[in-house]
Amino acid sequence: MSKDHTPDLRRLALIAGPTASGKSDLAVRLALALQDAGREAVVINADSAQVYADLRVLSARPSAEEMRGVPHRLFGAWDGADACSAAEWAEAAKAEIARTHAAGAVPILVGGTGLYIRTLLDGIAPVPPIHDTVREAVRAMTPPQIYAALLQEDYGYALQLNRGDRQRTSRALEVVRSTGKSLKEWQKHKVGGIGDQITLAPMVLLPEREALYARCDARFARMMDSGAVEEVEALLDRRLDPLLPVMCAIGVREIAGCSHGSWSREEAIAMGQQATRNYAKRQYTWLRHQPPAEWPRKQPENVDLRDDFEILFRN
Repeated sequence: MSKDHTPDLRRLALIAGPTASGKSDLAVRLALALQDAGREAVVINADSAQVYADLRVLSARPSAEEMRGVPHRLFGAWDGADACSAAEWAEAAKAEIARTHAAGAVPILVGGTGLYIRTLLDGIAPVPPIHDTVREAVRAMTPPQIYAALLQEDYGYALQLNRGDRQRTSRALEVVRSTGKSLKEWQKHKVGGIGDQITLAPMVLLPEREALYARCDARFARMMDSGAVEEVEALLDRRLDPLLPVMCAIGVREIAGCSHGSWSREEAIAMGQQATRNYAKRQYTWLRHQPPAEWPRKQPENVDLRDDFEILFRN
């Protein structure tokens, strides 16, 4: 509460966790607890896969039953043909947060995409638009060629990246070729963040690893029986650019290969499970080390809504 004892209408809850960590369920339970205390809440998506309408099943987007009547925003808000950049998502999230605050409600941000969260809170480097010729040239390269070129043109930044991360290495190469300046230099001067404008109540969920991986495996197997195959086949029918984020989502390649007869259903499930575990591991590592040290980190079963989000329940 502010010094003049008026309610703080800038409060923002943030629940971050790796895939299959139960963060969406926790967000809904927090919203319902706030409703019981007389304060409305809105859940806002911060997951880079759940933004796409085409990935209802593969992104484990919450169902109407799982939402339990709580308003949800930015879930399935982008068509797969339109790549949702961190900057575009952050602008949409800021608008939703502002609308929620204006209504006297509490926005609850939920997701595991670190770049989205950093962009919203810290801002983004004001990199000029990439020249079309540069983007086309980089897209025509293979991942090894992209990384090799980045080593030549932006050696220091290349060493910070995983050579197999096509999205990040491509972006870095495009920036240095289009602007003549390293992305690292651009990132020293970020703009547009709202971190200093809100009162943040963060929670980082870090489940026990083996239990998390078991949940990842079980969830992917369920997806195969719950419409994931049909979802991927519908995507393939659209003949979208294979480099679009929606086409690179976990499960798309694995199920597509099964549909084309390149491998069996059982192999597709095993591959999808492995890819999901790898992704969860990367998220887990980022969430352990990258967010501010003062952000609480807990196993989902140890979260106490009233104690851990006490600031949200104040009048």
